Amino acid sequence: MTALIIAAAVLLAALLGWPVTALVLRLARESAAAGTLPATVPVTEAADSALPEDAPAAEAPREAAAPRHREPATGTPATVLRGGLTIGILERIAVVFCIVFDQPVAIAYVVAIKGLGRYPELKESPAASERFIIGTLASLIWAALVGILGRWLIGLAG
Repeated sequence: MTALIIAAAVLLAALLGWPVTALVLRLARESAAAGTLPATVPVTEAADSALPEDAPAAEAPREAAAPRHREPATGTPATVLRGGLTIGILERIAVVFCIVFDQPVAIAYVVAIKGLGRYPELKESPAASERFIIGTLASLIWAALVGILGRWLIGLAG
């Protein structure tokens, strides 16, 4: 029963984490558009559907890899971070395992690896940094909630 609960928690975190993260990023963008938060300004109407930090790379054309938004202060193109979908799925799986196996400190390693790996790209683009932080926090919170639920269900089943 424990293995089934863990598998369900991993699948729930990995597969539903992207829509949750996309929703949070969309809400942040809408709040920014309403003037409640600083944010990026869409370059075109098509850029309004900007990819979340962990969106599949296939959704963005290769030749338009970087300019999805322009940063409001400088007008320079913001960076679209590649590989985000895969990184997000792996991040959520790792967080669920950390919580289910009672190793919450290991979540810090996951966050550190992700942040250090993205640092060069994030340093160049404040807009990408903002999206990275919002997307990462939404993803981590979702995975933590699923992991806590899984751990609770394991306790009930055991």
